[in-house]
Amino acid sequence: MTLQLSIGEASAAGPRPENQDALRVVTPAPALAASKGCLFALADGVSQCADGGLAARTTLQALAVDYYATPETWAVAQALDRLLLAQNRWLQANGGGQPLLTTLTALVLRGRRFTLAHVGDCRAYRWRDGQLERLTEEHVWEQPEMRHVLKRAMGLDQHLLVDYLDGDLQEGDAFLLVSDGVWATLDDSGIRRILADEPDTSAAARALVRAAHLAGSPDNASALLLRVERLPEGSLADSLAQLQHWPPAPALREGQLFEGWRIDGLLAESRQSLVYRVRDGQERRWLLKTLPPARRNEAEAGQALLLEEWFLRRVAGRYFPEVAPLPQRQHLYYVQREYPGQTLAGHLQAHGPLTLAQWLDLAPRLLRALGMLHRRNILHRDIKPENLLWGEDGELRLLDFGLAYCPGLSRDEAHSLPGTPSYIAPEAFAGAAPDARQDLYAAGVTLYALLTGHYPYGEIEAFQHPRFGTPTSASRYRPDLPAWLDESLRRALLADPQQRFETAEEWLLELERGEQRTQDLRPRPWLEREPLKVWRGIALLSLLLNFVLFALLGVGRQP
Repeated sequence: MTLQLSIGEASAAGPRPENQDALRVVTPAPALAASKGCLFALADGVSQCADGGLAARTTLQALAVDYYATPETWAVAQALDRLLLAQNRWLQANGGGQPLLTTLTALVLRGRRFTLAHVGDCRAYRWRDGQLERLTEEHVWEQPEMRHVLKRAMGLDQHLLVDYLDGDLQEGDAFLLVSDGVWATLDDSGIRRILADEPDTSAAARALVRAAHLAGSPDNASALLLRVERLPEGSLADSLAQLQHWPPAPALREGQLFEGWRIDGLLAESRQSLVYRVRDGQERRWLLKTLPPARRNEAEAGQALLLEEWFLRRVAGRYFPEVAPLPQRQHLYYVQREYPGQTLAGHLQAHGPLTLAQWLDLAPRLLRALGMLHRRNILHRDIKPENLLWGEDGELRLLDFGLAYCPGLSRDEAHSLPGTPSYIAPEAFAGAAPDARQDLYAAGVTLYALLTGHYPYGEIEAFQHPRFGTPTSASRYRPDLPAWLDESLRRALLADPQQRFETAEEWLLELERGEQRTQDLRPRPWLEREPLKVWRGIALLSLLLNFVLFALLGVGRQP
């Protein structure tokens, strides 16, 4: 069941020569609506600026296009904030020396919740059970003679501050977005009467605009009204939590056929999961992951397992295991490809630390994998050599998403420390919320260990409360390391997260530059350094050889 809405909209210039208000309604296909929601927005261009109508229209165009291009794992407010900040910079840069200003009120309905973004002097209301509730406040100066002057608007300041509000939806809820050309003339009582008298959303929107101008509104007037007729089953997290009709897979035996998969045997068993080796109809090898008997009655265990599968589907690519489609699934499990190869922990145990050439080959691939994850707003939270598979095909793959986290979607217990203690970032021990820099710190410890066979702060046990000072330099164990690489690792492992690399891309760029500097310092062949002299020398030598040959031939012909 999908979200069903009734929508009405109206806008008129009134006594003004131009309508600088803009409305936008985006109701995408069901699959996209489920992941990103439906978008409704009203912008009121500021007439005293260079071109208020242009500012309003371009802002709504950018909002409609860019919002649906953001990763579906991003929280709605996070996605809106990112793109509104970018649009604010565009408005400031493209006014031709004069400001391009507009107000904006945007509403996103996703799943069973709404998110409201607001800056300026439009208004948003909720109409529920005959009661009208104002959801926004105008960003104008409080002095009576300046209440028409905006103190916040799109394009007004370099640092944009947007008000956000979210909450639960109920069937029958109606949301109304109106420009100041409506609410300043009709006030709340007039709006309430029209909504009570006119149940049809389109007719009500037209009535609000018409009544405002009949009452003497001197401005453009716009209204966008939508009513929730039916709610969907829920958001992704809600849906996953409700999948209790899928029981965990039963104990599986070698040779058994289970939902189309041939069982080869149990590979791994822990408190968190069971992993079986299985084959499909084409004899390809896969891994089937399900819950152990001890977790079958845990309320959130099934949700966590399916979130793990969902994360892997969202990051499909060369650095991650392929996940099998399961159209006929009747139990709680998922299946991912098994790749022949060895984990980097196994390689470290069998062969010792990596050579510098191996390390320089693998480190950028790990950072590219983390960059892909983080751009999709997913944190791995368990980066370590045991979870990095060096495949026989030469690929590096990041395994085990059992602790993966998506802000705004995943749930986490307060003061929990998921992961392996020696790889957990110092700020996490202090209670900091999960973020991308903690993954990068774990990557730093991993790459340090693969080079040296040691930990930068020593091994940390689960019961310890470690203190972090200065990490031991990797060159202490590997004198062959270039200075730039030693410094790169040191920065990645600093206790203060503000001094470490901010993104995987920043660290990757540093590695590429450092390696290039190393190559630049190596002696180049003479042909590469002095090609003209080399070819002149070759030509001269060739000429001398020819003279010698002619001389020898001349001697040989004498009687």
